[in-house]
Amino acid sequence: MSRKIAVVTGTRADYGLLYPLLKELQAAKDFDLQLVVCGMHWVRDFGKTYQTIEADGFPIVSKIDMLLGNDSANAIGKSVGLATINFSDEFARLNPDLIIVLGDRFEILAAAQAAYIARIPLAHIHGGEVSFGALDEGFRHVISKLSHLHFVAAESYRHRVIQMGESPDRVFNVGAIGLDNIQPAKLLNKTQWQKSVGFTLSRLNFIVTYHPVTVDPEGTRKHVVNLLQALDHFPEAHILFTKSNADETGRMIGEMLLDYVSNKLHRCKVVANLGTTLYLSSLQHFDMVIGNSSSGLIETPYFKKPTINVGLRQEGRLKASSVIDCHDTEYDIVQAMNKALSPDFQTSLQNIQSHYGKGDVAKKIMTTLRRHNFKNLFRKRFHDLPQNSEVINA
Repeated sequence: MSRKIAVVTGTRADYGLLYPLLKELQAAKDFDLQLVVCGMHWVRDFGKTYQTIEADGFPIVSKIDMLLGNDSANAIGKSVGLATINFSDEFARLNPDLIIVLGDRFEILAAAQAAYIARIPLAHIHGGEVSFGALDEGFRHVISKLSHLHFVAAESYRHRVIQMGESPDRVFNVGAIGLDNIQPAKLLNKTQWQKSVGFTLSRLNFIVTYHPVTVDPEGTRKHVVNLLQALDHFPEAHILFTKSNADETGRMIGEMLLDYVSNKLHRCKVVANLGTTLYLSSLQHFDMVIGNSSSGLIETPYFKKPTINVGLRQEGRLKASSVIDCHDTEYDIVQAMNKALSPDFQTSLQNIQSHYGKGDVAKKIMTTLRRHNFKNLFRKRFHDLPQNSEVINA
């Protein structure tokens, strides 16, 4: 008898990462996939990406209503409450044997709370990481403590989850699942990409994604102004902006980007969502990635392209040598961009090594899921480390 696995997705980003695992689950005869869709997927401003899910051939078994119309801290807090109520109802209806979540956003926190209270085992992907510039830092670790299986992206992240009291035999270093999507045969060439996006590439091209630094929402406007002024130092560059997510001040960032490109339409464009294939194809054709998205740390180094990592949002994550950290001032961003374009740095990109494995993550997760009896997962003990322990073995 097949076991029911509910997978929760709330944004374009986590859906793109989950896609390889969803394909594996959909094809498996021993698992019954239940896809639960919430959050930004249903919102026009973020591209109504539920349509992408349907076009990819995944039936949506549950729609979770949660967003309340704005991105203030008060509204997001209410969204978590509303989502928890609706997740509870849907998990009771679906009665899954296991729930899979990815990442660290507030909608995933709501799903994890509902799953835990319903005593449904939870598998968490991308735990153990740190990002001191975002409230996601706290959400991620709470989700890990509510979870029963852990699929982390690097060995240091595995150690951190075990340090939080999780049993070593339930924490698996599988690598970053986003790397599963990088299949050169499926990526678009320059002509195909330009036609699909409706954007013309030039001699110098930047792709920019800037998300709110949620530990300092009051500074968002100033940070974005600094970023845009830094971009003005490269008037010949063609720039593609992707909108930020639904965190506090995210809508304000979107409005600022639209205002910026309004008199630069010949070389600048804002898109709500590129989707996985178009985004990864972009990394082939653009000269650098700028902003504070985790994709600049995980996927971009694979393409041997530089990342300008602006500000505090990703502070604490493992980074390849292709990533240039800088403060969110105009001067520092410009200096970092000039460094990235320098001949010496361009030459160094050929020797980039990833911290996040080499792919095949979805298959590794499937193998681990098949080895476990889900009914025995929910009850777990706190795993105490030996005093002064530095090395943890499974």
